[in-house]
Amino acid sequence: MNKILIIGKKSFIGSNLFNFLKKKFFIKNVSFEYVIKKKINYFSEFSHIINTSIHTKYIKEKYDKKYDLDLKFIKKFKTIKFKYIFLNSRKIYFQKENIKETDRLLPKDNYAKNKLITENFLKAKLDDKLISLRTSNIIGNRVFESSRKSHDLFFDNYLKLKKRNRKMKIKDDFKDFLSIQQFSFVLEKIIKSNINGIFNVSLSQKIYISELLKWLDIKFFQNKLVFIKSDRNSFTLSNKKLTKALNIKLYKKDLKKFCKKVIINKHLSLR
Repeated sequence: MNKILIIGKKSFIGSNLFNFLKKKFFIKNVSFEYVIKKKINYFSEFSHIINTSIHTKYIKEKYDKKYDLDLKFIKKFKTIKFKYIFLNSRKIYFQKENIKETDRLLPKDNYAKNKLITENFLKAKLDDKLISLRTSNIIGNRVFESSRKSHDLFFDNYLKLKKRNRKMKIKDDFKDFLSIQQFSFVLEKIIKSNINGIFNVSLSQKIYISELLKWLDIKFFQNKLVFIKSDRNSFTLSNKKLTKALNIKLYKKDLKKFCKKVIINKHLSLR
């Protein structure tokens, strides 16, 4: 029987995963501060462990192992019996269309560089016990509004712009978005499978910023936004390796449907 431990009780991804996966598995959701103090025998019952917590300085500053929570956690163990699901970022890649897992890596900011350093450590330490997910932008509601929020996400910044209540110019890049519902579905399938290794998690389709904002708020889209053509920051991730391994398909229409049902308020964020 699969038993899941999620680290990051109030994080955006951790809290949403817990709400989705608790219907499917035996699952616990705890804070990093709680779990790091536990003795080794506490973890013996879990088949999969997912860390969704992150230190603010890991995002903003050059790599320092004291801010690497994945490193701190895994160093507790001499031997690993569980599968460890590491959340990496599409920012480690050179940006282009249809990025594959084997394509060129070009992390530009400290966050991306740090994620790649951590992934390389985990590969060496965990071998076939590692599932590293290089994720696209994830859209969904925050379950908790935390004062310890590590950084602003896509929709946090959008809400700040919207509050200005005036015409704004927006660069109309295309990106690869995925709903938190779709992401959670992928995690369910991963846990039920026997896969390991590195995978892109994405819709694998172009979603223009203008298109996404229209789905979310048609009035704001029509009245306040002026779009400027740009593709300098555009990208898509290929999800073929993942969808083939899990025998699944992910659809743009489901993302659109999800966006149209989202309640826009101060608790909502997009990544």
